[in-house]
Amino acid sequence: MSRLRDFVELVRLPAALSVVGDTLAGAAAAGWPHGRRTWAMPAASSCLYLAGMALNDYADRDPDARERPERPLPSGRVRPWEALATATALTGAGVGAAAFAGGRRGAVTASLLAAGVWAYDLALKPTPLAPLGLAYN
Repeated sequence: MSRLRDFVELVRLPAALSVVGDTLAGAAAAGWPHGRRTWAMPAASSCLYLAGMALNDYADRDPDARERPERPLPSGRVRPWEALATATALTGAGVGAAAFAGGRRGAVTASLLAAGVWAYDLALKPTPLAPLGLAYN
């Protein structure tokens, strides 16, 4: 059970509830364009959000060791490769759910968003391009 709690903390699971609400509000405003498949868009958005949280902690593991040693990675409760694998799996699940809901267009949109998240966390964050990368996401 404690390992599950460590991963819940890694991905900041409770925060994903806001993602679900935002996505459903958008779907309602658009007239529920995918009918019964509408559930897949909140799932896709949540997976991509959670992937970004795990990837962020993976990318920030060295500064977090100094500034937030209680976090799952610096404390050793989650290994770096586990955080990276979690981010990868959740990214794939998010793109897959978007493809289910929106076909090729949904998959392309989710893939572009995921690419922006990965680029920001792994390359752009410590550079002058960080604001541009964050705005893209």
